[in-house]
This record gives sequence, C-alpha cells and structure tokens, in this order.
Amino acid sequence: MAAKPELQAQINALPHKPGIYKYFDDEGIIYVGKAIDLRKRVSSYFTKQDHNKKTQQLVRNIKRLEFTIVDSESDAFLLENNLIKQHQPKYNILLKDGKTYPYICLTNERFPRLIPTRNKINDGSRYYGPYANGTALNVLLELIRALYPLRTCNYNLTVQNVEAGKFKPCLELQIGNCNAPCVAKEDEATYNTYIQQIRQILNGDLRIPKQYFREKMAAAAQEMQYELAHQFKVKLDKLEDFQAKSTIVNASLTNIDVFAIASNEKSGFITYLKVMNGSIILTQSIEVTKKLDEEDAEILAPLIMQMRQEFESESREILTNVPVDLPLPGVTLTVPQIGDKRKLLELALKNVLYARKEKESMNERSKDLNEVRIMETIKKDLRLTELPKHIECFDNSNFQGDNPVSAMVCFRNAKPSKKDYRHYHVKTVIGPNDFDTMYEVVTRRYRRLVDEGASLPQLVIIDGGKGQLSMAVKALKDLNLWGQIPVIGIAKRLEEIYVPNDPLPLYIDKKSESLRLFQRMRDEVHRFGITFHRSRRDAATLKTELTDVKGLGPITAEKLLNKFKSVKKIRELTEADLIAEVGKAKAKVLQIYFAENEAPSLPMPARQLPT
Repeated sequence: MAAKPELQAQINALPHKPGIYKYFDDEGIIYVGKAIDLRKRVSSYFTKQDHNKKTQQLVRNIKRLEFTIVDSESDAFLLENNLIKQHQPKYNILLKDGKTYPYICLTNERFPRLIPTRNKINDGSRYYGPYANGTALNVLLELIRALYPLRTCNYNLTVQNVEAGKFKPCLELQIGNCNAPCVAKEDEATYNTYIQQIRQILNGDLRIPKQYFREKMAAAAQEMQYELAHQFKVKLDKLEDFQAKSTIVNASLTNIDVFAIASNEKSGFITYLKVMNGSIILTQSIEVTKKLDEEDAEILAPLIMQMRQEFESESREILTNVPVDLPLPGVTLTVPQIGDKRKLLELALKNVLYARKEKESMNERSKDLNEVRIMETIKKDLRLTELPKHIECFDNSNFQGDNPVSAMVCFRNAKPSKKDYRHYHVKTVIGPNDFDTMYEVVTRRYRRLVDEGASLPQLVIIDGGKGQLSMAVKALKDLNLWGQIPVIGIAKRLEEIYVPNDPLPLYIDKKSESLRLFQRMRDEVHRFGITFHRSRRDAATLKTELTDVKGLGPITAEKLLNKFKSVKKIRELTEADLIAEVGKAKAKVLQIYFAENEAPSLPMPARQLPT
C-alpha cells in the first residue's frame, strides 16, 4: 500500500539510525514502534505486500508520523516501552497500568513490625515483594506470625519511653502472640534474631530458620523441657509444611526470571515465575489481546520489560520458551533445552497452557450459556411449548421464472448445522410460483423426515409473508403434522413475524436476540439458495455451439471456451494446436464439424463464466 505524497516525503526524510517512530491519525497516536534503522522499518509498512488485515488497517489510518533518534537499540526499547504506557495507542499490545501490587513492609524502627502495604514509601523500611496477589502475601504473613512473637502495636518503643513505663501490655501478650517489648519483657537482641530469620524466609531461604528451631527443640529436650521442645517442633513442622507446598527446584538456581508464552488467534498468555534460592517465590499469569497478529516473540519482549519493572526484578538471567531479542545489558536470555532449567521452563509452559485452555473453556461455556439464553428468548417471544433447539428455514430462488430452486438451512442450538443444509430442485411447479414451490419443498422435506423416523424441528421459519406461510401450513396439514411443528413467516420489508391464523403480524423488538437469529437464518438460507441457483443457471447456459458436436463432451467444450473465449477463435486454430489442446481424436471431430458447418457471420460469444 503506497503512502500518500506528504507521508512519503516524511518517510524519505527519515535517517538510517536507531530510534522510535509514532504513527498518528486524526485523533492522536495510534502506534509506537522501535527500529534499528528508522527509514527501512517505516518504509516496510508501505512497500511490503503480505501484511495481515490488521496491519493493513493500521497503515490505512496513518495520517502522519514523528520520530526520535536514540543512541542504541536498548534506548529505543526503553523509550518505546515508556511511550506505550504513557499514550496507550490502540494498535499496541498493552499491559494495563494503574494496578498496585502488595508488599510486606519491615518497618524501620526499634522492634520492627511486619505489615502489608500497597504504598512503598522511602522511609528506610525494607519492602519485600511485590506479590502477585494478596493471597500469597497473607499466607506468608500467617506463617511468620505463627513462628515469631512480633509486636503489632504502633507504639514508639524508644528506650526512654519503655523505661518511663508509658505503655501497658495488651491482649497479644496474654494469648502468646507477642512477648511485650513495650514493657521490656522482650530484649532487643532476641527480637532482632527473629527479624534476621524473617528476612531469610522473605528471601525464600528457609535453611537458617529451620536450623534455628531444630537447635532450640534439641536444647529444650536436652533440658527435659518437653513442652517447650514440642512448641519448637510445631514451628519447625510449619516451616517444613510451607516448604513442601512451595515449588522447589535445584538449590543452585537463584535469582532467575522465567517467562513462557502461548497464544491463539486473539490473545497471548504469559506466565512469569521468579526463582530465589531454589524456590519459586512469585508466579503471575496474564492475558493480552493481540492487536496486529503479532508473533509470540513480539508479544513477549515488551511484557518481559514491564513485568520485571513492576515486580522489581534485578535477576541477571531470563529463561524463555521462544527466542527473544532484548537489549538488556548484563542480562542473559536463553531457551534451555536440557537440565533443571529446562524443567523449570516446562513448569512455566505447563501453567501458561493451562491458563490458555481454561480461558478457551470459559469462552465455550459462555457461548453455550449465550445460546441457551437466545433459545429461551425465542421460546418466550413466540410462546413455544419447548426450547427450539432445532430450527429450519426455507427460501425459494429463481430468475424471471428460470431454474427455480429452493433451499433449507438448519440451526441446532442457535448455531448453523451445515451438514443438515438441503437444496431442492423444484419438480412439480412450472414458472415463477413461490407459493406452490414452498408447498412442494416443505412437503418433500417433512415427508422424508417422517419416513426416515428422524426428529422434527421445534420451529420452522418461512422466508416470506402470509402467502408463503399459508402454503407451508397446508403442506404440514396434508402430512398430518399440523400442531406438531410451530411455523412462522418473516417478511423482509419491516421484519414482521407472521403467525398462522393471525391476520396481524407480530413485531419483535429490533434489538431482540430472537429477531437477530431469525434475520441471520433468513440471510443464510438466501445466500445458500442463491449460490445453488447460480450454479444451475451457469450449467444451463453452458450450452453453446460446441455442445452440439457429437463426440465432444461438455467438460472439453468448457475447457476450450475458458482458454480461447469464443468459438470463432477455436475455429481459427491450426490442426497442431487443436491436437495439443484436446488430443488427436477430438481434434479430428472438431475439424470435421467446422468443415461441415460454416462459421456464422457474427461470432457466437462464449458463455459468461461465474466469477
């Protein structure tokens, strides 16, 4: 698709340097892209001929462009990412901004507290996370609070305040959740030991906390303090249970990001795993909508950047299931093929495939519910006694009375059942008589179903007004099926619905799902019938001068007419040319025919072939 002159002038002025480019329509930015060579990349949009439909739509909407030169591909990638987040162009894949993830905050104070928060403040506190959801955060908090007697109050526990006796112990001391540092019942050194172990747990390393509780349990048992030893054993068991529920990989794998992607026609699904100290401490799965039929690598590259930024990852190794070219200095991107890293990647891929399958299943369930709702609406609008799971629609087609045909389409569960579609050659009606034609095809259809013992539809739709409907009713009565099959007619002009024995039409709300389905069936049967009628009409018009030649079949005649367009040109062929086209025997037949029949004064036109 060639660019308009003013746009082409802008393209010609682009430098052969790395940078980003922005496409605009009349309303603003519609696409942001990056390029190693700006002129080559932008020119490709207007010179390539194999763009998909979505990209073609983008190119048609481009009114002008702007560009920014940068020093390197890495700078271009970062600038592109920031501009997409800022402007949200409709043709770029977007990871929605605005969502805040939860953190665990270890406060910067004497006797630190552990609190959940979504606001990260530069106050000297330590923040762990962010976590993909609140559930994962709460599980971790509950574990830590069950292991260590941390305070939950917000008192200012300075040495002076505690020594001055400004505070009183609360209920947390009575139930054993806190050792009351507010009244000096917990010394600061012991409390800081808890904090060090909590930091280890929050970093995904349970070795030191487990060793601590194991030693405490053994010491208490040695001193025959069995009740205390049991308490330490319960805490050790909690750590063991938490670790068992966590996905453990090779302990040598630490600080690794794993990304897996799987996509379908409409969406891309990405799973992100973060590995620290041999454990998966973060999992997140997202879905993004494709905008320009992008490849998996094109979808994944910007999302790796954004998810690493949102989850504050500083890992120097990234594993992916598709090769991705990312300008991240000091970071290695690999597609592992064997070993523990491959197993880790397969775990991420298993999760992303499950997410895709679950989404597709949800869509199917949604479609099924939608279809049931449509059928229930039809049942209510037409006051039917049962759900119309099987609906058939009839239409006639002819041209000035020639080649009359009829068609029937079948919908099951509000969806086309194309294997049940039927064409009908009209046998008993001469001339353009829609009424008698409708009587014939309805009679033939349901006599056959009765003879075969097949199930009857719960609704029949006749494309036409009261006349066609009355003939369909007559056919059902003559078959003794009247009252067993509900039948309605739909008129084209005002979309009226005619019901037998009611002189006034039924007007269904134009926005009703019932009417939309009726219109869809009417359009489908019309298309199906017209296609059949055209094929018959073309077959009927195949007869030309050549079809009168004995020994020359219609297929050979059509082949010659397709190539040479007229009988006159075929007459002018040499004997050698004729033999090359149809063989020696048929060439001789044609030569004898042409010799016996002089060419007409005007050349007979070839038939108009269907387009």
